[in-house]
Amino acid sequence: MTRMNINILGLAEVRWTGAGVFQSGDHTMVYSGGNEHERGVRILLDAEHSKSLQGYWPVNERMLVVKLSGTPFDIHVIQIYAPTSEHSDDDIEQFYEELDCVKSNLKTQDVKIVMGDINAKVGNERIEDRWNW
Repeated sequence: MTRMNINILGLAEVRWTGAGVFQSGDHTMVYSGGNEHERGVRILLDAEHSKSLQGYWPVNERMLVVKLSGTPFDIHVIQIYAPTSEHSDDDIEQFYEELDCVKSNLKTQDVKIVMGDINAKVGNERIEDRWNW
């Protein structure tokens, strides 16, 4: 993170269980996973942004909210791991309904950043070696 000048790093499909926060050196790791070693999301904060951490909300194994203090508004970073189109329409719809619910429960004036693995797919065929490097 330091070498690449990354302050906040979101990770998806981390496969950790449970939820929590811990320090690793001067970085802070916040994570949210399910009961199985599937899915899971994490947000890693550098030393500077670790000082701004006000709290976190582990929604489920596909969604995590971290609240950072900011001026003039606080910042909510929402890390997501969306289901692919191979999941049922009900699963996909439920995921986006949960995301809407999370966003609607945050203060209107606060900054909201949604990031993560959106798992977007366009079309139904796979093209191999398209770029032919």
